[in-house]
Amino acid sequence: MRIDSLWQYPVKSMIGHEVPDVRLSPLGIVGDRTWAVRDLDRGTIANTRSHGALMRFTASHASNGAVTITFPDGRSMSSVDAGLSDALSVAVGARLELQPLASADDLDFYRHPAADPDLDLIDYLRTIFGREGDEPLPDFAKFAPEVMEFETPPGTFYDCYPLLLMSTSALRSITEALPESIIDVRRFRPSLMVDTADAPGHPEFDWAGRRFAIGTAVIEVKNDCPRCAALTNAISPAIPADRAILRHVVRDLGQAVGVYCTVVQPGTVALGDELRPL
Repeated sequence: MRIDSLWQYPVKSMIGHEVPDVRLSPLGIVGDRTWAVRDLDRGTIANTRSHGALMRFTASHASNGAVTITFPDGRSMSSVDAGLSDALSVAVGARLELQPLASADDLDFYRHPAADPDLDLIDYLRTIFGREGDEPLPDFAKFAPEVMEFETPPGTFYDCYPLLLMSTSALRSITEALPESIIDVRRFRPSLMVDTADAPGHPEFDWAGRRFAIGTAVIEVKNDCPRCAALTNAISPAIPADRAILRHVVRDLGQAVGVYCTVVQPGTVALGDELRPL
């Protein structure tokens, strides 16, 4: 098994890009999700569940330490441009502000806002996770405990765990199961894509609790990654919204695609590096 592709996402919930190598710290890929968009009216860190339109934007790091954001209409703006947040607000249809990571000590920056006392929690969760009819909600024990209090673990902009690993077998299996859907790796937002050759199905589901060396780093697989409506969002006219993908994931894949991982030993990982079981 070898690294097939590596992905970096400079802005949370926007489409990222492939890179030839990455440096892993205890918080994941260095340079990953160093910015996010805040919904100023809701007081929340925007994500693909609440603001699916963000997946139509792409982000990349610039040489001056800023990030460059490309809009769905093809124009680009930098995080140093004074009008960027206003332009994002108009494009998405919400009052938004691009913000960099805050200190892990600034807990209020990351904490969930006070819940609406009239909110039906189950209905809210079913909407967020895109569950229909009698489809089950995910097993919340698979999420990091911080997500109960914080929108993202303090000091980070990832949803739950630092890394998401997905196999080429998984991508191929979903493509074969849904021949009428556009199955693009960008829908699933992996950090690491591992070439598992002709292994059938989703071999990474069997790796929970195991450690692997990659390059000079060591990672540990936590558990499979429960999926929400985000993977059905439109990315471009060529990759349209598609609810059938989530129906397949919930019905046939135990609600999950890929696996969450943590970094046990920081190091460098490059394309072609072998994934070595420990």
